[in-house]
Amino acid sequence: MQLVVARIGRAHGIKGEVTVEVRTDEPELRLAPGAVLATDPSSVGPLTIATGRVHSGRLLLRFEGVADRTAAEALRNTLLIAEVDPEELPEDPEEFYDHQLIDLDVVTRDGTAVGRITEVSHLPYQDLLIVARPEGGEVMIPFVTEIVPEIDLEEQRAVIDPPPGLLDEGQAEIASSREDN
Repeated sequence: MQLVVARIGRAHGIKGEVTVEVRTDEPELRLAPGAVLATDPSSVGPLTIATGRVHSGRLLLRFEGVADRTAAEALRNTLLIAEVDPEELPEDPEEFYDHQLIDLDVVTRDGTAVGRITEVSHLPYQDLLIVARPEGGEVMIPFVTEIVPEIDLEEQRAVIDPPPGLLDEGQAEIASSREDN
């Protein structure tokens, strides 16, 4: 299974380093020197990480065969993709890969069916579970412990404790109109 682990940003300096937007909770594992990553677009890769370091709070990577700023700048906006065993679990039991969450049934604490997770949206400020409602439309549920206290992979369900208004029809209609645009 392939997971997007980073997006390449701008070039840094003149020796081929790039900034990266990390999209994994395990950068020390996925973005370590020697890691070979597929890319999107695929014509750019695969890329092998030669070096990595943190500078001013940002991860900088240099890839084998990328020796100058021009070559580094050509990689901008490329997605870095790691091959991961689908049975592999994150080290932290409170973390999940997107593929583990897709298709889970969503129920409230009292067992009321809410829908099924169709997508996990990673926004800069918040991860959202996109849930298709049985009656049509979808609802966006912030993926935080206060609202999603339980993920049961064995039972294939996510238990939610929604705040007032989250599951109102108006919310589903707003999400439904988002699909139409």
